Amino acid sequence: MKRYTIDCIAGDGIGQEVVPTAVACIDAVAEQNDSRITWRERNWSSDRYLSKGAMMPVDGIDQLDGGDGILLGAVGHPEVPDHITLWGLLIPIRRAFDLYLNIRPVRLLPGIEPRVVGDGRIDTVIVRENVEGEYSEVGGRAYQGTRHAMAFQQALFTRRGVKRVTEYAAELAAERSGKIISATKLNGLIHSMTFWDEVVEETLSRHTGVELQSVLIDALAARLVLAPSSVDVIVASNLFGDILSDLVAATAGSIGIAPSANINPDRSQPSMFEPVHGTAPDIVGKNLANPIGQLWAGSMMLEHIGQAGAATDLMKAVENTLLRGIRTADLGGTASTSEFVAAVLEEIDAVASAGVER
Repeated sequence: MKRYTIDCIAGDGIGQEVVPTAVACIDAVAEQNDSRITWRERNWSSDRYLSKGAMMPVDGIDQLDGGDGILLGAVGHPEVPDHITLWGLLIPIRRAFDLYLNIRPVRLLPGIEPRVVGDGRIDTVIVRENVEGEYSEVGGRAYQGTRHAMAFQQALFTRRGVKRVTEYAAELAAERSGKIISATKLNGLIHSMTFWDEVVEETLSRHTGVELQSVLIDALAARLVLAPSSVDVIVASNLFGDILSDLVAATAGSIGIAPSANINPDRSQPSMFEPVHGTAPDIVGKNLANPIGQLWAGSMMLEHIGQAGAATDLMKAVENTLLRGIRTADLGGTASTSEFVAAVLEEIDAVASAGVER
């Protein structure tokens, strides 16, 4: 039996509801695939910030180091500014472990009607640069409290950063359609985006068989609404990738379905897996949250740690549940979070009982 150690950070809001359900499903498919996970629960959240003044302990990164992965729920609280919650937990983990790839797949799941009329073949992967770009710490504020108050923030793009995310996107595109779209805005951002385009083009010139199309971010956003099936692999900067992933998830039914993998491919440090959705304070405690994004993130985590069979079993159980007509309210259904997960667990048991070859 293979054993793994995973750090579990439920975080805030509906993260507290969808993470435990995902853990139960992950444990079930892991057991069926002759593996076991030891969970190290970390009660790091906005509640901790409100009581102790920090989202996580001073040695939090050291505590995570050495694990096989991190399963994160969601971060955010109505009483805590978002820049404190994100920069106090999520972003430090990404940067300390150099999780420079943010992989966000979205496809139209079985039984779900797309929100886009006449286009039902949505299957897109956004490869987002995850540790630099527009989300830079370089900046500041001055003359606060006066009529001359000002703020500035510098986007930071490095050749190394753009090149390595493009290399990954190229390899992924080669396994899929052979087509890759680079999200740009060189007509407005004359320094950062022209540099981005130059490095992307230079990198992809060494990948024969991969076709590049550079598309302005506003036009690409419109295309993802009007013709999402025409888009396969997107390589994008930190900000652009963040926005586009929410948009394409919405076209495929709901932001609640979308997963996110924060990865350092050399596996020298733990990668982190989370849903794209936020903490949804309006539905906290109502048993209404869609757990698919968290479950799909769990499947991506299983695949990353070498449990491809368990990853496949988990997503198959989710898809079979949807095919039975069981779905949460954001997908047009009536199932609660617990009802949906109970059905997924039934499907996992059905796979085991049938002895289905993996």
